[in-house]
Amino acid sequence: MKTDIQIAQEALMIPITEVAERAGINADDLELYGKYKAKLSYELIEKVKDKPNGKLVLVTATNPTPAGEGKTTVTVGLGQALCGLGKNTIIALREPSLGPCMGIKGGAAGGGYAQVVPMEDINLHFTGDIHAIGAANNLLAAMLDNHIHQGNDLDIDVRTITWKRCVDMNDRALREIVVGLGGSLNGVPRQDGFMITVASEIMAILCLATSLEDLKQKISQIIVAYNTKGEPVTAGDLNAQGAMTTLLKDAIKPNLVQTLENTPVIMHGGPFANIAHGCNSVIATDLALKLGDIVITEAGFGADLGAEKFFDIKCRKAGLKPDAVVLVTTIRALKYNGGVAKANLQAENLEALKAGICNLEKHIENVQTFGVPVVVTLNAFVSDTQAELDFVKTVCEEKGCRFAVANVWAEGGKGGQGLAQEVLSVLEEEESRFAPLYADDLSTEEKIRKIATTIYGANDVIFEPNALKELAKIKALGLEYLPVCMAKNQYSFSDDASSLGRPQGFTTTIREIRISAGAGFIVALTGNVMTMPGLPKKPAAEAIDINNQGVVTGLF
Repeated sequence: MKTDIQIAQEALMIPITEVAERAGINADDLELYGKYKAKLSYELIEKVKDKPNGKLVLVTATNPTPAGEGKTTVTVGLGQALCGLGKNTIIALREPSLGPCMGIKGGAAGGGYAQVVPMEDINLHFTGDIHAIGAANNLLAAMLDNHIHQGNDLDIDVRTITWKRCVDMNDRALREIVVGLGGSLNGVPRQDGFMITVASEIMAILCLATSLEDLKQKISQIIVAYNTKGEPVTAGDLNAQGAMTTLLKDAIKPNLVQTLENTPVIMHGGPFANIAHGCNSVIATDLALKLGDIVITEAGFGADLGAEKFFDIKCRKAGLKPDAVVLVTTIRALKYNGGVAKANLQAENLEALKAGICNLEKHIENVQTFGVPVVVTLNAFVSDTQAELDFVKTVCEEKGCRFAVANVWAEGGKGGQGLAQEVLSVLEEEESRFAPLYADDLSTEEKIRKIATTIYGANDVIFEPNALKELAKIKALGLEYLPVCMAKNQYSFSDDASSLGRPQGFTTTIREIRISAGAGFIVALTGNVMTMPGLPKKPAAEAIDINNQGVVTGLF
């Protein structure tokens, strides 16, 4: 059996100019990064802004398990299938981070015969967007420390600095550091730390900005610290927004690539969904909606994280109205949620499936809470039995949603045509009554409780002392109108990663709250979730290599 990277390296890619032509994009609106990658110009965005929007389909999933669910693979396969049926379809995805690629999760460009290519480029440095975001983030950190060193005219209380440095790598040793050591020439000693770049507020801002000017304005509003009177100090106070935006002048432009079947893919932005808002950029999605009759996009991790943030943050801020949701799961994942060890998932086990189906049921209920029609798809594995498939289909129909099996990993677009037909039926026959979960005028505490009790199923929410202090600060600053971005582990509805299925009778603990005034949301950190991951005992990086001909191996 061929690996994903072998399949990708055998792909018959067409020049990106031809991919652009399929999407109705003139070659003059491309900024080429070699033969198979391109940036899309500011001029193109302006040209198409008055065109009507196509239909928007979100692909999400049940909670991830070690068995794998294949959400991005289904997203790509569905897009290929719709194109194969003659539909003008654009896929809009996030860019992969180096952290998971070198760590444990692997890349994020799909798999099998439903991949985005050139896979190696996309999963490594791509067009440099994430590096540019890291540079802008760290410029702000450098300017902040320099301001303090040069006399601190803004009267910054160094104990209140909230801005961290970042790097696009899983490096636990950088979570907590001390800077400014070595004498007065090296600055003022203080405790600091790093987060992974995809969790940076700069990433969130880039993904929510609508133009260069909007990007600059949002950057200027970033709160980096407080002065001795307790007043916020912003990036604008440090006069950093101009230089930071300049570093991002190319990164804000969406990237165009293709699938194995040459379907156009706009890939842009890459915030994680467990510690950030988990959606590709508003600019990319808006552009895709102007170019395609149907746009297939995804949100990270399970629907309790990515989909909730897609609905409550991205759609709220960008004025988007999703027309349908595809909810991805697997028989193996459901059996895992039913208590079966990973080593035993291939054997038929209807009892475990019945025990674990509650995870899927809760995700269906959650999406339906937002008023969007749902299609459940099983990402097929050869070990699935007909009895298991029939059981899941029956449960989905009882829940009032459509059902299809997707075999896109093995067959590409052809294996997703059944799913594509169900999606087309929903778009033609059912109306989305989308509405966010909560109103803007609820307090931050009420919004957090609404998410935890409605989406997670928690009985109650506990706010630790530090979080309570931040709630009071948010109210004093008049920022309670902002939506909430929950930072939670991806494996469970609860803040306990080991609690599978559909946990009952639990409380959600909020240990810290951070204000992302530039991005325009409040981050609530639950349990022990961290914004800087670490590498596993055997990192994926150990298997990655390259030969004298430049051929990469071990990436998947």
